[in-house]
Amino acid sequence: MITLWLLAVLAPLLTALAIALGGLAPAAAARAGGTVLTRIAPLAPLPAGLLAVVGTEHSRIELPWLLMGTVVELDSVGRPLLLMASLLYAAALAFVPRSGIERPALLSGLLLLCFVGNAGVFIAADAVTLYLTFTLMSFVGYAAVIHDRSGEARRAGRIYLVMAVLGEAAVLAAVILVVGSGGVLLSDAPAAVAGSPYRDVIIALLLFGFGVKAGTVPLHVWLPLAHPAAPTPASAILSGAMVTAGLVGWLRFLPLGEIASPGWGTVFVLAALLGAFLAVPAGLLQSDPKVILAYSTISQMGFLAVLVGVALAEPELAPVCILAAALYALHHGIAKGALFLGIPLWKSHGGGSARIPLLAGLGAAALAIIGVPLTSGYVAKYVAKEAVGPAMVPAAGGVELAEVLPLVGAGSTLLLARCAWVLLRPSAGRARPGPALPVWLLLVAGGFALTAAVAHRWTGTIAVPKLTDMSIWWEQSWPLLLGLVLTGAGWWVSSRDLVPPWAAHPDGRTVPPGDVVVVEEELLRRVAHVLERVGAALLAGHVWVLAMVRRMPSVSPIVGVPQRILDGWRESGLVLLLLLALCLALVVGGLS
Repeated sequence: MITLWLLAVLAPLLTALAIALGGLAPAAAARAGGTVLTRIAPLAPLPAGLLAVVGTEHSRIELPWLLMGTVVELDSVGRPLLLMASLLYAAALAFVPRSGIERPALLSGLLLLCFVGNAGVFIAADAVTLYLTFTLMSFVGYAAVIHDRSGEARRAGRIYLVMAVLGEAAVLAAVILVVGSGGVLLSDAPAAVAGSPYRDVIIALLLFGFGVKAGTVPLHVWLPLAHPAAPTPASAILSGAMVTAGLVGWLRFLPLGEIASPGWGTVFVLAALLGAFLAVPAGLLQSDPKVILAYSTISQMGFLAVLVGVALAEPELAPVCILAAALYALHHGIAKGALFLGIPLWKSHGGGSARIPLLAGLGAAALAIIGVPLTSGYVAKYVAKEAVGPAMVPAAGGVELAEVLPLVGAGSTLLLARCAWVLLRPSAGRARPGPALPVWLLLVAGGFALTAAVAHRWTGTIAVPKLTDMSIWWEQSWPLLLGLVLTGAGWWVSSRDLVPPWAAHPDGRTVPPGDVVVVEEELLRRVAHVLERVGAALLAGHVWVLAMVRRMPSVSPIVGVPQRILDGWRESGLVLLLLLALCLALVVGGLS
Protein backbone atom coordinates (compact mmCIF):
# COMPACT_ATOMS: atom_id res chain seq x y z
CA MET A 1 0.00 0.00 0.00
CA ILE A 2 2.93 2.37 0.70
CA THR A 3 4.10 1.80 -2.88
CA LEU A 4 0.69 2.81 -4.23
CA TRP A 5 0.66 5.95 -2.07
CA LEU A 6 4.09 6.91 -3.40
CA LEU A 7 3.09 6.20 -6.98
CA ALA A 8 -0.09 8.28 -6.61
CA VAL A 9 1.98 11.30 -5.56
CA LEU A 10 5.13 10.84 -7.64
CA ALA A 11 3.57 9.90 -11.00
CA PRO A 12 2.00 13.33 -11.69
CA LEU A 13 4.86 15.23 -10.05
CA LEU A 14 7.61 13.46 -12.00
CA THR A 15 5.69 13.74 -15.26
CA ALA A 16 5.25 17.49 -14.72
CA LEU A 17 8.95 17.77 -13.83
CA ALA A 18 9.93 15.90 -17.00
CA ILE A 19 7.80 18.29 -19.07
CA ALA A 20 9.47 21.28 -17.40
CA LEU A 21 12.98 19.90 -17.95
CA GLY A 22 12.12 19.02 -21.54
CA GLY A 23 11.56 22.69 -22.22
CA LEU A 24 15.26 23.30 -21.54
CA ALA A 25 16.35 20.96 -24.34
CA PRO A 26 17.08 22.09 -27.92
CA ALA A 27 13.97 23.01 -29.89
CA ALA A 28 13.63 19.80 -31.92
CA ALA A 29 14.25 17.55 -28.92
CA ALA A 30 11.90 19.64 -26.77
CA ARG A 31 9.09 19.26 -29.32
CA ALA A 32 9.57 15.52 -29.64
CA GLY A 33 9.86 14.98 -25.90
CA GLY A 34 6.90 17.24 -25.20
CA THR A 35 4.75 15.29 -27.65
CA VAL A 36 5.59 11.98 -25.98
CA LEU A 37 5.07 13.30 -22.45
CA THR A 38 1.78 14.95 -23.40
CA ARG A 39 0.48 11.65 -24.75
CA ILE A 40 1.42 9.68 -21.63
CA ALA A 41 0.32 12.41 -19.18
CA PRO A 42 -3.27 11.01 -18.92
CA LEU A 43 -1.81 7.94 -17.20
CA ALA A 44 -0.26 9.97 -14.36
CA PRO A 45 -3.46 10.57 -12.31
CA LEU A 46 -4.60 6.93 -12.56
CA PRO A 47 -2.52 5.55 -9.64
CA ALA A 48 -4.41 7.92 -7.35
CA GLY A 49 -7.68 6.54 -8.71
CA LEU A 50 -6.45 3.01 -8.12
CA LEU A 51 -5.52 4.00 -4.56
CA ALA A 52 -9.07 5.28 -4.02
CA VAL A 53 -10.49 1.97 -5.26
CA VAL A 54 -8.26 -0.56 -3.48
CA GLY A 55 -7.15 1.48 -0.47
CA THR A 56 -8.65 0.56 2.86
CA GLU A 57 -10.98 2.96 4.66
CA HIS A 58 -9.06 5.38 6.92
CA SER A 59 -5.75 4.28 5.43
CA ARG A 60 -3.30 6.91 6.68
CA ILE A 61 0.27 8.02 5.99
CA GLU A 62 2.10 10.22 8.52
CA LEU A 63 5.29 12.13 7.67
CA PRO A 64 6.37 13.92 10.86
CA TRP A 65 9.53 15.28 9.17
CA LEU A 66 7.61 17.10 6.41
CA LEU A 67 6.44 20.66 7.13
CA MET A 68 4.70 20.68 10.54
CA GLY A 69 3.92 16.98 10.31
CA THR A 70 2.09 15.98 7.13
CA VAL A 71 -0.80 13.52 7.42
CA VAL A 72 -2.87 12.18 4.50
CA GLU A 73 -5.81 9.81 4.78
CA LEU A 74 -8.51 8.06 2.75
CA ASP A 75 -11.82 8.71 4.50
CA SER A 76 -15.47 8.59 3.51
CA VAL A 77 -15.36 12.10 2.02
CA GLY A 78 -11.95 12.18 0.38
CA ARG A 79 -11.96 8.70 -1.12
CA PRO A 80 -14.79 9.09 -3.69
CA LEU A 81 -13.66 12.61 -4.54
CA LEU A 82 -10.11 11.42 -5.15
CA LEU A 83 -11.50 8.84 -7.59
CA MET A 84 -13.57 11.51 -9.34
CA ALA A 85 -10.58 13.84 -9.65
CA SER A 86 -8.35 11.06 -10.97
CA LEU A 87 -10.78 10.10 -13.74
CA LEU A 88 -11.67 13.66 -14.69
CA TYR A 89 -8.06 14.86 -14.85
CA ALA A 90 -7.07 11.78 -16.87
CA ALA A 91 -9.88 12.47 -19.36
CA ALA A 92 -9.01 16.17 -19.60
CA LEU A 93 -5.33 15.37 -20.17
CA ALA A 94 -6.33 12.92 -22.93
CA PHE A 95 -7.96 15.84 -24.77
CA VAL A 96 -4.92 18.12 -24.65
CA PRO A 97 -2.72 16.65 -27.44
CA ARG A 98 -5.62 16.28 -29.89
CA SER A 99 -7.52 19.53 -29.44
CA GLY A 100 -5.25 21.94 -31.31
CA ILE A 101 -4.26 23.80 -28.15
CA GLU A 102 -1.06 25.84 -28.33
CA ARG A 103 1.78 24.69 -26.08
CA PRO A 104 0.08 21.39 -25.17
CA ALA A 105 3.03 20.18 -23.10
CA LEU A 106 2.86 23.28 -20.91
CA LEU A 107 -0.88 22.86 -20.36
CA SER A 108 -0.42 19.18 -19.49
CA GLY A 109 2.22 20.09 -16.92
CA LEU A 110 -0.04 22.72 -15.39
CA LEU A 111 -2.97 20.32 -15.16
CA LEU A 112 -0.77 17.70 -13.50
CA LEU A 113 0.32 20.21 -10.85
CA CYS A 114 -3.32 21.22 -10.39
CA PHE A 115 -4.14 17.56 -9.87
CA VAL A 116 -1.51 17.24 -7.13
CA GLY A 117 -3.02 20.22 -5.32
CA ASN A 118 -6.62 19.17 -5.96
CA ALA A 119 -6.06 15.59 -4.82
CA GLY A 120 -4.08 16.86 -1.84
CA VAL A 121 -7.09 18.87 -0.66
CA PHE A 122 -9.24 15.74 -0.78
CA ILE A 123 -6.86 13.47 1.17
CA ALA A 124 -5.19 15.96 3.54
CA ALA A 125 -5.71 15.08 7.20
CA ASP A 126 -3.97 18.09 8.74
CA ALA A 127 -4.70 21.78 8.36
CA VAL A 128 -1.31 22.85 6.99
CA THR A 129 -1.29 20.24 4.21
CA LEU A 130 -4.81 21.15 3.16
CA TYR A 131 -3.96 24.84 3.03
CA LEU A 132 -0.73 24.36 1.06
CA THR A 133 -2.29 22.01 -1.50
CA PHE A 134 -5.30 24.33 -1.81
CA THR A 135 -2.93 27.22 -2.50
CA LEU A 136 -0.93 25.20 -5.04
CA MET A 137 -4.11 24.31 -6.90
CA SER A 138 -5.37 27.91 -6.89
CA PHE A 139 -2.25 29.59 -8.25
CA VAL A 140 -1.42 26.93 -10.83
CA GLY A 141 -5.05 27.23 -11.91
CA TYR A 142 -4.35 30.88 -12.74
CA ALA A 143 -1.64 29.82 -15.19
CA ALA A 144 -4.11 27.41 -16.81
CA VAL A 145 -6.74 30.16 -17.17
CA ILE A 146 -4.36 32.53 -19.00
CA HIS A 147 -2.80 29.76 -21.10
CA ASP A 148 -4.10 31.23 -24.39
CA ARG A 149 -2.54 34.62 -23.53
CA SER A 150 -5.35 36.48 -25.26
CA GLY A 151 -6.79 39.74 -23.96
CA GLU A 152 -9.89 37.90 -22.79
CA ALA A 153 -7.77 35.31 -20.98
CA ARG A 154 -5.64 37.98 -19.30
CA ARG A 155 -8.70 39.84 -18.04
CA ALA A 156 -10.26 36.61 -16.75
CA GLY A 157 -6.94 35.66 -15.16
CA ARG A 158 -6.63 39.03 -13.48
CA ILE A 159 -10.07 38.74 -11.88
CA TYR A 160 -9.43 35.08 -11.01
CA LEU A 161 -6.15 36.03 -9.33
CA VAL A 162 -7.67 38.89 -7.33
CA MET A 163 -10.43 36.63 -6.03
CA ALA A 164 -7.97 33.80 -5.37
CA VAL A 165 -5.65 36.04 -3.34
CA LEU A 166 -8.56 37.38 -1.28
CA GLY A 167 -9.82 33.85 -0.71
CA GLU A 168 -6.36 32.53 0.19
CA ALA A 169 -5.87 35.33 2.71
CA ALA A 170 -9.18 34.52 4.40
CA VAL A 171 -8.41 30.79 4.46
CA LEU A 172 -4.93 31.41 5.88
CA ALA A 173 -6.33 33.59 8.67
CA ALA A 174 -8.95 30.95 9.45
CA VAL A 175 -6.38 28.13 9.48
CA ILE A 176 -4.13 30.09 11.86
CA LEU A 177 -7.05 30.60 14.26
CA VAL A 178 -8.13 26.96 13.97
CA VAL A 179 -4.63 25.62 14.60
CA GLY A 180 -4.22 28.03 17.49
CA SER A 181 -7.40 26.58 18.99
CA GLY A 182 -6.09 23.02 18.78
CA GLY A 183 -7.24 21.97 15.31
CA VAL A 184 -3.94 20.89 13.77
CA LEU A 185 -5.47 17.61 12.62
CA LEU A 186 -8.62 17.98 10.55
CA SER A 187 -10.38 15.41 12.72
CA ASP A 188 -9.98 17.88 15.61
CA ALA A 189 -10.76 21.03 13.62
CA PRO A 190 -14.59 21.11 13.95
CA ALA A 191 -14.44 20.74 17.73
CA ALA A 192 -11.65 23.33 17.90
CA VAL A 193 -13.75 25.83 15.95
CA ALA A 194 -16.81 25.09 18.09
CA GLY A 195 -14.86 25.80 21.28
CA SER A 196 -12.87 28.76 19.99
CA PRO A 197 -13.61 32.26 21.33
CA TYR A 198 -13.18 33.39 17.70
CA ARG A 199 -15.77 30.95 16.37
CA ASP A 200 -17.85 33.50 14.47
CA VAL A 201 -14.75 35.09 12.95
CA ILE A 202 -13.47 31.68 11.82
CA ILE A 203 -16.81 30.70 10.26
CA ALA A 204 -17.01 34.04 8.43
CA LEU A 205 -13.47 33.61 7.09
CA LEU A 206 -14.21 30.04 5.99
CA LEU A 207 -17.44 31.08 4.29
CA PHE A 208 -15.60 33.76 2.33
CA GLY A 209 -12.32 31.96 1.66
CA PHE A 210 -13.68 28.63 0.48
CA GLY A 211 -16.79 30.33 -0.94
CA VAL A 212 -14.62 31.99 -3.59
CA LYS A 213 -13.51 28.60 -4.87
CA ALA A 214 -16.98 27.07 -4.53
CA GLY A 215 -18.55 29.86 -6.60
CA THR A 216 -20.85 31.09 -3.84
CA VAL A 217 -22.84 34.21 -4.79
CA PRO A 218 -21.61 36.98 -4.76
CA LEU A 219 -18.07 35.52 -4.85
CA HIS A 220 -18.74 33.64 -8.09
CA VAL A 221 -17.64 36.35 -10.52
CA TRP A 222 -14.46 34.60 -11.71
CA LEU A 223 -16.29 31.47 -12.91
CA PRO A 224 -18.18 32.82 -15.97
CA LEU A 225 -15.04 34.66 -17.09
CA ALA A 226 -12.48 31.90 -16.55
CA HIS A 227 -14.40 29.14 -18.33
CA PRO A 228 -14.63 30.66 -21.83
CA ALA A 229 -11.08 32.04 -21.56
CA ALA A 230 -9.39 28.83 -20.42
CA PRO A 231 -8.73 25.88 -22.77
CA THR A 232 -11.60 23.39 -22.60
CA PRO A 233 -9.66 20.72 -20.64
CA ALA A 234 -8.90 23.36 -18.00
CA SER A 235 -12.55 24.47 -17.99
CA ALA A 236 -13.63 20.90 -17.28
CA ILE A 237 -11.20 20.75 -14.35
CA LEU A 238 -12.26 24.14 -12.99
CA SER A 239 -15.95 23.29 -12.98
CA GLY A 240 -15.72 19.61 -12.17
CA ALA A 241 -12.97 19.22 -9.57
CA MET A 242 -11.52 22.54 -8.43
CA VAL A 243 -14.81 24.05 -7.23
CA THR A 244 -15.27 20.90 -5.13
CA ALA A 245 -12.15 21.86 -3.17
CA GLY A 246 -14.12 24.76 -1.69
CA LEU A 247 -16.83 22.36 -0.53
CA VAL A 248 -14.24 20.05 1.05
CA GLY A 249 -12.74 23.01 2.91
CA TRP A 250 -16.13 23.70 4.48
CA LEU A 251 -16.68 20.06 5.38
CA ARG A 252 -13.24 19.76 7.01
CA PHE A 253 -13.17 22.94 9.11
CA LEU A 254 -16.73 24.02 9.93
CA PRO A 255 -18.14 22.80 13.28
CA LEU A 256 -20.61 20.46 11.56
CA GLY A 257 -22.22 18.14 14.09
CA GLU A 258 -20.51 19.86 17.03
CA ILE A 259 -22.84 22.74 17.81
CA ALA A 260 -26.00 24.29 16.40
CA SER A 261 -25.31 27.55 14.56
CA PRO A 262 -28.73 28.54 13.24
CA GLY A 263 -27.57 32.06 12.38
CA TRP A 264 -24.67 30.93 10.20
CA GLY A 265 -26.77 28.07 8.84
CA THR A 266 -29.34 30.61 7.67
CA VAL A 267 -26.61 32.69 6.00
CA PHE A 268 -25.30 29.61 4.17
CA VAL A 269 -28.74 28.46 3.04
CA LEU A 270 -29.87 31.89 1.83
CA ALA A 271 -26.62 32.51 -0.08
CA ALA A 272 -26.85 29.02 -1.55
CA LEU A 273 -30.45 29.40 -2.72
CA LEU A 274 -29.66 32.84 -4.09
CA GLY A 275 -26.91 31.36 -6.24
CA ALA A 276 -28.93 28.29 -7.22
CA PHE A 277 -31.77 30.34 -8.68
CA LEU A 278 -30.23 33.66 -9.78
CA ALA A 279 -27.66 31.82 -11.89
CA VAL A 280 -30.50 30.61 -14.14
CA PRO A 281 -31.62 33.94 -15.68
CA ALA A 282 -28.01 35.11 -15.90
CA GLY A 283 -27.08 31.93 -17.79
CA LEU A 284 -30.09 32.10 -20.10
CA LEU A 285 -28.91 35.48 -21.40
CA GLN A 286 -25.55 34.09 -22.57
CA SER A 287 -24.55 32.98 -26.07
CA ASP A 288 -21.40 30.95 -25.29
CA PRO A 289 -22.04 27.33 -24.24
CA LYS A 290 -19.08 27.37 -21.85
CA VAL A 291 -20.43 30.46 -20.08
CA ILE A 292 -23.87 28.84 -19.80
CA LEU A 293 -22.29 25.76 -18.24
CA ALA A 294 -20.36 28.02 -15.85
CA TYR A 295 -23.64 29.49 -14.59
CA SER A 296 -24.99 25.96 -14.31
CA THR A 297 -22.03 25.17 -12.04
CA ILE A 298 -22.86 28.18 -9.86
CA SER A 299 -26.43 26.89 -9.57
CA GLN A 300 -25.31 23.35 -8.72
CA MET A 301 -22.80 24.55 -6.12
CA GLY A 302 -25.64 26.51 -4.56
CA PHE A 303 -27.55 23.23 -4.26
CA LEU A 304 -24.50 21.72 -2.53
CA ALA A 305 -24.05 24.66 -0.17
CA VAL A 306 -27.61 24.14 1.11
CA LEU A 307 -26.46 20.82 2.57
CA VAL A 308 -23.61 22.58 4.38
CA GLY A 309 -25.99 25.20 5.78
CA VAL A 310 -28.40 22.56 7.07
CA ALA A 311 -25.54 20.62 8.69
CA LEU A 312 -24.34 23.82 10.34
CA ALA A 313 -27.77 24.71 11.71
CA GLU A 314 -28.90 21.21 12.77
CA PRO A 315 -26.06 19.05 14.17
CA GLU A 316 -28.16 15.87 14.19
CA LEU A 317 -28.42 16.05 10.38
CA ALA A 318 -24.70 16.74 9.85
CA PRO A 319 -23.42 13.16 9.28
CA VAL A 320 -25.90 12.37 6.52
CA CYS A 321 -25.60 15.86 4.97
CA ILE A 322 -21.81 15.48 4.76
CA LEU A 323 -22.08 12.15 2.95
CA ALA A 324 -24.83 13.51 0.68
CA ALA A 325 -22.61 16.48 -0.22
CA ALA A 326 -19.67 14.21 -1.07
CA LEU A 327 -21.90 11.98 -3.22
CA TYR A 328 -23.39 14.97 -5.03
CA ALA A 329 -19.92 16.41 -5.67
CA LEU A 330 -18.83 13.08 -7.16
CA HIS A 331 -21.83 13.03 -9.51
CA HIS A 332 -21.57 16.69 -10.48
CA GLY A 333 -17.82 16.63 -11.07
CA ILE A 334 -18.00 13.85 -13.65
CA ALA A 335 -21.22 15.00 -15.35
CA LYS A 336 -20.19 18.65 -15.64
CA GLY A 337 -16.67 17.76 -16.72
CA ALA A 338 -18.13 15.51 -19.43
CA LEU A 339 -20.34 18.34 -20.70
CA PHE A 340 -17.38 20.71 -21.00
CA LEU A 341 -15.25 18.12 -22.78
CA GLY A 342 -18.17 17.32 -25.08
CA ILE A 343 -18.21 20.86 -26.51
CA PRO A 344 -15.02 20.61 -28.63
CA LEU A 345 -15.91 17.03 -29.56
CA TRP A 346 -19.23 18.14 -30.99
CA LYS A 347 -17.75 21.12 -32.81
CA SER A 348 -15.13 18.90 -34.48
CA HIS A 349 -17.00 15.62 -35.02
CA GLY A 350 -20.73 16.32 -34.57
CA GLY A 351 -21.45 16.45 -38.28
CA GLY A 352 -19.93 13.08 -39.12
CA SER A 353 -20.15 9.45 -38.10
CA ALA A 354 -19.76 10.29 -34.40
CA ARG A 355 -22.97 12.35 -34.33
CA ILE A 356 -25.18 9.72 -32.65
CA PRO A 357 -22.76 8.70 -29.86
CA LEU A 358 -21.99 12.35 -29.21
CA LEU A 359 -25.67 13.26 -28.93
CA ALA A 360 -26.23 10.27 -26.65
CA GLY A 361 -23.31 11.21 -24.40
CA LEU A 362 -24.21 14.89 -24.21
CA GLY A 363 -27.83 14.01 -23.51
CA ALA A 364 -26.90 11.53 -20.77
CA ALA A 365 -24.61 14.04 -19.03
CA ALA A 366 -27.24 16.79 -19.26
CA LEU A 367 -29.99 14.53 -17.89
CA ALA A 368 -27.66 13.57 -15.04
CA ILE A 369 -27.25 17.23 -14.09
CA ILE A 370 -31.05 17.61 -14.12
CA GLY A 371 -31.44 14.44 -12.02
CA VAL A 372 -33.81 12.27 -14.06
CA PRO A 373 -34.16 8.52 -13.33
CA LEU A 374 -31.40 6.08 -14.33
CA THR A 375 -28.70 8.76 -14.06
CA SER A 376 -26.18 9.66 -11.38
CA GLY A 377 -28.18 12.79 -10.62
CA TYR A 378 -31.21 10.63 -9.81
CA VAL A 379 -29.28 9.01 -6.97
CA ALA A 380 -27.41 12.10 -5.78
CA LYS A 381 -30.40 14.45 -5.73
CA TYR A 382 -32.64 11.96 -3.97
CA VAL A 383 -30.00 11.39 -1.29
CA ALA A 384 -29.56 15.16 -0.85
CA LYS A 385 -33.30 15.80 -0.60
CA GLU A 386 -33.70 13.08 2.03
CA ALA A 387 -30.64 14.35 3.93
CA VAL A 388 -32.11 17.80 4.63
CA GLY A 389 -35.12 16.10 6.23
CA PRO A 390 -37.63 18.52 7.72
CA ALA A 391 -35.30 21.53 7.53
CA MET A 392 -37.10 24.72 6.56
CA VAL A 393 -36.30 27.51 4.14
CA PRO A 394 -35.35 30.54 6.28
CA ALA A 395 -38.02 33.27 6.40
CA ALA A 396 -40.32 31.37 4.03
CA GLY A 397 -43.30 30.66 6.27
CA GLY A 398 -42.80 26.95 6.93
CA VAL A 399 -41.71 25.84 3.44
CA GLU A 400 -39.45 22.79 3.60
CA LEU A 401 -36.15 22.75 1.74
CA ALA A 402 -37.04 19.33 0.35
CA GLU A 403 -39.90 21.03 -1.52
CA VAL A 404 -37.69 23.78 -2.95
CA LEU A 405 -34.55 21.87 -3.97
CA PRO A 406 -36.23 20.02 -6.89
CA LEU A 407 -36.86 23.41 -8.50
CA VAL A 408 -33.10 23.64 -9.04
CA GLY A 409 -33.58 20.77 -11.49
CA ALA A 410 -36.11 22.84 -13.43
CA GLY A 411 -33.58 25.67 -13.61
CA SER A 412 -30.94 23.21 -14.81
CA THR A 413 -33.31 22.09 -17.56
CA LEU A 414 -33.67 25.67 -18.78
CA LEU A 415 -29.92 26.28 -18.73
CA LEU A 416 -29.02 23.04 -20.48
CA ALA A 417 -31.74 23.53 -23.09
CA ARG A 418 -30.25 26.95 -23.82
CA CYS A 419 -26.77 25.40 -23.96
CA ALA A 420 -28.00 22.74 -26.39
CA TRP A 421 -29.58 25.39 -28.63
CA VAL A 422 -26.39 27.46 -28.75
CA LEU A 423 -24.12 24.44 -29.26
CA LEU A 424 -26.14 22.35 -31.72
CA ARG A 425 -27.56 25.09 -33.94
CA PRO A 426 -24.36 25.87 -35.91
CA SER A 427 -23.15 23.20 -38.29
CA ALA A 428 -20.59 20.86 -36.70
CA GLY A 429 -17.38 19.53 -38.19
CA ARG A 430 -17.01 16.13 -39.84
CA ALA A 431 -13.52 15.18 -38.68
CA ARG A 432 -12.91 11.54 -37.84
CA PRO A 433 -13.05 10.94 -34.08
CA GLY A 434 -9.83 10.01 -32.36
CA PRO A 435 -9.10 8.26 -29.06
CA ALA A 436 -10.64 11.15 -27.12
CA LEU A 437 -14.18 10.03 -28.06
CA PRO A 438 -14.10 6.60 -26.35
CA VAL A 439 -12.37 8.16 -23.33
CA TRP A 440 -15.18 10.69 -23.11
CA LEU A 441 -17.91 8.06 -23.49
CA LEU A 442 -16.32 6.02 -20.69
CA LEU A 443 -16.33 9.12 -18.48
CA VAL A 444 -20.03 9.70 -19.16
CA ALA A 445 -20.93 6.09 -18.42
CA GLY A 446 -18.68 5.97 -15.36
CA GLY A 447 -20.58 8.79 -13.67
CA PHE A 448 -23.66 6.69 -12.96
CA ALA A 449 -21.70 3.55 -12.10
CA LEU A 450 -19.47 5.29 -9.57
CA THR A 451 -22.27 7.29 -7.95
CA ALA A 452 -24.47 4.20 -7.61
CA ALA A 453 -21.57 2.14 -6.21
CA VAL A 454 -20.66 4.73 -3.57
CA ALA A 455 -24.32 5.22 -2.59
CA HIS A 456 -24.77 1.45 -2.24
CA ARG A 457 -21.68 1.33 -0.02
CA TRP A 458 -23.24 3.91 2.29
CA THR A 459 -26.66 2.22 2.45
CA GLY A 460 -27.81 2.28 6.05
CA THR A 461 -26.40 5.77 6.62
CA ILE A 462 -28.07 7.54 3.71
CA ALA A 463 -31.41 6.94 2.00
CA VAL A 464 -30.73 5.40 -1.42
CA PRO A 465 -33.54 5.40 -4.02
CA LYS A 466 -34.84 2.20 -5.56
CA LEU A 467 -34.46 2.19 -9.32
CA THR A 468 -37.88 0.52 -9.73
CA ASP A 469 -39.93 2.79 -7.44
CA MET A 470 -42.25 4.71 -9.78
CA SER A 471 -43.22 7.23 -7.10
CA ILE A 472 -39.58 8.29 -6.83
CA TRP A 473 -39.38 8.38 -10.62
CA TRP A 474 -42.16 10.97 -10.64
CA GLU A 475 -40.57 13.00 -7.84
CA GLN A 476 -37.33 13.15 -9.81
CA SER A 477 -38.93 13.70 -13.23
CA TRP A 478 -41.38 16.56 -12.71
CA PRO A 479 -38.59 19.22 -12.56
CA LEU A 480 -37.52 18.10 -16.05
CA LEU A 481 -41.10 18.34 -17.30
CA LEU A 482 -41.55 21.77 -15.72
CA GLY A 483 -38.30 22.94 -17.29
CA LEU A 484 -39.35 21.64 -20.71
CA VAL A 485 -42.71 23.42 -20.44
CA LEU A 486 -40.97 26.67 -19.53
CA THR A 487 -38.48 26.14 -22.35
CA GLY A 488 -41.31 25.63 -24.83
CA ALA A 489 -43.12 28.71 -23.55
CA GLY A 490 -39.94 30.75 -23.85
CA TRP A 491 -39.37 29.58 -27.42
CA TRP A 492 -43.00 30.38 -28.33
CA VAL A 493 -42.94 33.97 -27.05
CA SER A 494 -39.47 34.56 -28.52
CA SER A 495 -40.41 33.30 -31.98
CA ARG A 496 -43.39 35.67 -32.04
CA ASP A 497 -41.44 38.71 -30.86
CA LEU A 498 -43.59 39.03 -27.74
CA VAL A 499 -40.55 39.93 -25.65
CA PRO A 500 -37.78 42.50 -26.21
CA PRO A 501 -34.96 41.50 -28.59
CA TRP A 502 -32.43 41.25 -25.75
CA ALA A 503 -34.59 38.52 -24.18
CA ALA A 504 -35.69 36.84 -27.41
CA HIS A 505 -32.19 36.63 -28.88
CA PRO A 506 -29.69 37.01 -26.01
CA ASP A 507 -26.12 37.67 -27.05
CA GLY A 508 -24.36 37.89 -23.69
CA ARG A 509 -24.33 41.69 -23.56
CA THR A 510 -27.43 42.36 -21.43
CA VAL A 511 -25.85 40.44 -18.54
CA PRO A 512 -22.17 40.11 -19.48
CA PRO A 513 -20.25 37.08 -18.19
CA GLY A 514 -19.18 37.85 -14.65
CA ASP A 515 -22.33 39.98 -14.11
CA VAL A 516 -21.53 41.69 -10.80
CA VAL A 517 -17.85 42.20 -11.57
CA VAL A 518 -18.72 44.11 -14.74
CA VAL A 519 -20.74 46.56 -12.65
CA GLU A 520 -17.87 46.77 -10.16
CA GLU A 521 -15.38 47.47 -12.95
CA GLU A 522 -17.59 50.28 -14.28
CA LEU A 523 -17.94 51.78 -10.80
CA LEU A 524 -14.17 51.64 -10.32
CA ARG A 525 -13.65 53.36 -13.68
CA ARG A 526 -16.04 56.14 -12.65
CA VAL A 527 -14.42 56.52 -9.23
CA ALA A 528 -10.99 56.66 -10.88
CA HIS A 529 -12.27 59.35 -13.27
CA VAL A 530 -13.65 61.41 -10.38
CA LEU A 531 -10.41 61.03 -8.40
CA GLU A 532 -8.42 62.07 -11.46
CA ARG A 533 -10.50 65.24 -11.80
CA VAL A 534 -10.20 65.98 -8.08
CA GLY A 535 -6.44 65.46 -8.29
CA ALA A 536 -6.21 67.81 -11.26
CA ALA A 537 -8.23 70.44 -9.38
CA LEU A 538 -6.02 70.12 -6.30
CA LEU A 539 -2.90 70.44 -8.44
CA ALA A 540 -4.28 73.56 -10.09
CA GLY A 541 -5.10 75.02 -6.66
CA HIS A 542 -1.60 74.20 -5.44
CA VAL A 543 -0.05 75.98 -8.41
CA TRP A 544 -2.30 79.02 -7.83
CA VAL A 545 -1.37 79.23 -4.12
CA LEU A 546 2.35 79.04 -4.93
CA ALA A 547 1.97 81.78 -7.50
CA MET A 548 0.16 84.01 -4.98
CA VAL A 549 2.83 83.41 -2.33
CA ARG A 550 5.61 84.30 -4.74
CA ARG A 551 3.89 87.60 -5.52
CA MET A 552 4.08 88.63 -1.85
CA PRO A 553 7.54 90.28 -1.45
CA SER A 554 7.28 90.61 2.33
CA VAL A 555 7.06 86.87 2.77
CA SER A 556 10.26 85.93 0.95
CA PRO A 557 12.73 87.40 3.47
CA ILE A 558 10.89 85.89 6.41
CA VAL A 559 10.92 82.45 4.86
CA GLY A 560 14.24 82.76 3.07
CA VAL A 561 16.50 83.69 6.00
CA PRO A 562 15.76 80.61 8.16
CA GLN A 563 15.93 78.46 5.06
CA ARG A 564 19.41 79.73 4.20
CA ILE A 565 20.54 79.16 7.78
CA LEU A 566 19.30 75.58 7.76
CA ASP A 567 20.61 74.77 4.27
CA GLY A 568 23.82 73.26 5.66
CA TRP A 569 23.54 69.86 7.28
CA ARG A 570 25.49 71.01 10.33
CA GLU A 571 23.03 73.76 11.21
CA SER A 572 20.05 71.50 10.45
CA GLY A 573 21.54 68.73 12.55
CA LEU A 574 22.14 71.14 15.43
CA VAL A 575 18.53 72.30 15.38
CA LEU A 576 17.33 68.69 15.28
CA LEU A 577 19.52 67.77 18.28
CA LEU A 578 18.21 70.76 20.24
CA LEU A 579 14.62 69.75 19.50
CA LEU A 580 15.29 66.15 20.57
CA ALA A 581 16.92 67.36 23.80
CA LEU A 582 13.92 69.57 24.51
CA CYS A 583 11.51 66.65 23.92
CA LEU A 584 13.58 64.39 26.19
CA ALA A 585 13.59 67.02 28.94
CA LEU A 586 9.82 67.37 28.71
CA VAL A 587 9.31 63.59 28.86
CA VAL A 588 11.65 63.19 31.85
CA GLY A 589 10.02 66.09 33.61
CA GLY A 590 6.58 64.60 33.02
CA LEU A 591 7.65 61.18 34.36
CA SER A 592 9.16 62.71 37.48
